[in-house]
Amino acid sequence: MKFENVLADVNGFGRFQIMIIAISFIGRFTLPCHFMLNNFIAAVPSHRCDISALDDGGVFKNLSETERLVVGIPLQDDGTPSSCVMFAEPQYHLLSDSFNTTELPIAPCQNGWVYDNSTFKSTITSQWDLVCERRGENKATATIFFVGVMFGNLTFGSLSDRYGRRIMLLVSYVTALLFATASAFSTSYTMFAVLRFFTGFSITGIIIISTVLSVEWVDVEHRKLVGVIDSLSWTFGNVVFAAIAYFVNDWRLLIISITAPLILSIAIWRWVPESSRWLIARGNLDQAKMYLTRCASMNRKERPIPTLTNETLSTIVVTEKKDQTYSYIDLVRTPKMRKLAFKTGLLWLCIATTFYGISFNLTGFGLDIYLAQFSYAAVELPAKLAVYYLLDKVGRRRVEASALLLAGVCLSINIVVPKDLPVVRAVVAVVGKGFSSASFATIVLYSSELYPTVVRQNGLGYNSFMARLGVAVAPMILLLDSVWKDLPQVVLCSTAVIGGIIARTLPETRNKFLPETIEDIERPTSTDMNRL
Repeated sequence: MKFENVLADVNGFGRFQIMIIAISFIGRFTLPCHFMLNNFIAAVPSHRCDISALDDGGVFKNLSETERLVVGIPLQDDGTPSSCVMFAEPQYHLLSDSFNTTELPIAPCQNGWVYDNSTFKSTITSQWDLVCERRGENKATATIFFVGVMFGNLTFGSLSDRYGRRIMLLVSYVTALLFATASAFSTSYTMFAVLRFFTGFSITGIIIISTVLSVEWVDVEHRKLVGVIDSLSWTFGNVVFAAIAYFVNDWRLLIISITAPLILSIAIWRWVPESSRWLIARGNLDQAKMYLTRCASMNRKERPIPTLTNETLSTIVVTEKKDQTYSYIDLVRTPKMRKLAFKTGLLWLCIATTFYGISFNLTGFGLDIYLAQFSYAAVELPAKLAVYYLLDKVGRRRVEASALLLAGVCLSINIVVPKDLPVVRAVVAVVGKGFSSASFATIVLYSSELYPTVVRQNGLGYNSFMARLGVAVAPMILLLDSVWKDLPQVVLCSTAVIGGIIARTLPETRNKFLPETIEDIERPTSTDMNRL
């Protein structure tokens, strides 16, 4: 007996499943906003040294603003005032001889900076002067957040396999709301960094738990639909985030604005069911039957249903002990599980590095930051609709491999396109973002189908950990342009191609029952599984 047989009797896709998807959609809205938040709250506005202290009550105070800049701040090669240095004392001779700047005494900014607030009213950059010698701290805020996400993946993956999907989803909602809101009221950079770490740690539970919960409650025919809808919640959040960021240009208010939907998620959590697959795997047959009965009732299935008995449900998992506790060790304890974990982990790393390497480069192709955010988000819609059509036509494996390879092609094209063609480069980058988005949409569903129920949440937690490692690496890759302008594109292109090759070695899961136990992986009945 398979769980899918029982699910068919209670209707594997009805009002009950739609309720789960809707609740998950609301909770997942805030995720892309927080993931891309650093692009806006840590944006570096145009800035220069504050030279007001140079006004010694003499000639300086009678100068115009333009003249003060000439005598107070050296010019850069592009003719704009330097961002990080100033003259040690006013150089009045430059008013008549502005080209004679050799060997003039300069010093780091002595009295802070003046920022251009035309685009951003306030950012953490201007709040704590995270520029010049402190620019590394600015970049570190994204890394700190994603390090939190990495450890959150491992923690929530393990805890939800041990204590259940439902209760850990609530824990993730509540803690993410508390830490994110608290970070908006930070009074120092250190306080903000610590709270962003815990925000990332907490919010990641929403990602992996809601995805697994949705997949475990639907039948084989509708798994791809659920996977794509879950992914579209990310697209919707990204598109709306571009508008929110445009109108809310104060970093504190922006954090509060994108976190507020979690209040609604907490309010409607009471209707979230526990995974009956997980309950059966744990031996809690009475609770599993209760939720299955509720599912049948909401889906208007006539009762009594013969398969909803403890005797029948107890036959679903018979090859492993129901009271056994599983951990991440079980992902590598047996040969084929170990090979599966290695391949999917490396694949998630490649996908995330490619996806976020493109996403974090919002201004790298000449687009306005808000237009870039919107374009990168909007292209995900046709990409994911194409994924929905193709998943059952050509299979998960081919879609995943093709999407990554095509993303690599787009990245390689931008290596050879001249820098003086920003529109062409921007279009190619947006198309590449679409392909990388399609690869991400596919891998979430694909991985959920590859791992057995008893360690599915652990598997998703581990894979998400590897993905966040890729996210943390992506900003560092973009910094390689100081070595060679096109080196970031070369690295990202290579990463996408490697991911596509790995995807080709995984088994196909189209139209197959979800594996329930590790034994299902070690002794597969499908010829596709032998590819492991």
